[in-house]
Amino acid sequence: MKLFVKNLTNVDFSYLDSQRGMVGESWLAQLELDGSLNSQGMICDFGLVKSRVRDWLDTFVDHRLVVPMHSPQVTMQDDETNLQLTWKYLDGKALICNAPAQAFTQVSSLSITLESLANWCESQLLALFGDEIEGLKLSFIPESISGAFYHYTHGLAQHQGNCQRIAHGHRSRIEIIIDGNRDTALEELWAEQWQDIYLGTTSHLVAREQGYSSYQYSAPQGDFRIKLPSERCDDLDSETTVEQIAQHIVKVLKQRFPQRHVEVRAYEGIGKGAIAQA
Repeated sequence: MKLFVKNLTNVDFSYLDSQRGMVGESWLAQLELDGSLNSQGMICDFGLVKSRVRDWLDTFVDHRLVVPMHSPQVTMQDDETNLQLTWKYLDGKALICNAPAQAFTQVSSLSITLESLANWCESQLLALFGDEIEGLKLSFIPESISGAFYHYTHGLAQHQGNCQRIAHGHRSRIEIIIDGNRDTALEELWAEQWQDIYLGTTSHLVAREQGYSSYQYSAPQGDFRIKLPSERCDDLDSETTVEQIAQHIVKVLKQRFPQRHVEVRAYEGIGKGAIAQA
């Protein structure tokens, strides 16, 4: 007998890819449990299943940088207070991220894919249920998006929760409306510009030299630093909340179309976002 939960939750995170580098992502989690019926005629209580798995994913995957520890491109060092990750791009450049341990998820795999992350999570999740179930299958699926979208990574220094982590991200659609009409060409252009981008905040930028941008801030969870190639970054004059992202895009488009009404719907992952107009 199987028990299933569709769209149990979604996880927003970033991961390291051998070709693309740091990729912001948003995936929906699907769950199946194998087991025998208990005296109540159930395998396991739905409420218990959902809360245990959702809480675990929120703790160990969501709003983290997911690292394939078997990749030859990665080095991880412990400096007693933080972990320091070094990721070697194929072009010889590097990303260096120094942050508290809870900002990273270290996965025993060569690469991060829908399947490899799900398999790693399954091995961890089985321990949550013990003898209550006979088997567990977790799968991830990306949101189906018919229009333009981009992948971005960021960190919110002023956030009290896990958004303060300097390298977590989202896969986000974008809608641009000019004088009441969707402009899909502009949406595609913006998505291309921000594909696999790191969105920084100018007040966190401590250096831009020799082709690299370095960001640093302190937040309730600790001290955060990241350095990566400048061509992979774009900076806002504000915190990179989805509200400020939408406002930033509107401001840039309004400069291009000063006599026209501009509306931007910027998404932060799946099913949520902000609307800005000018």
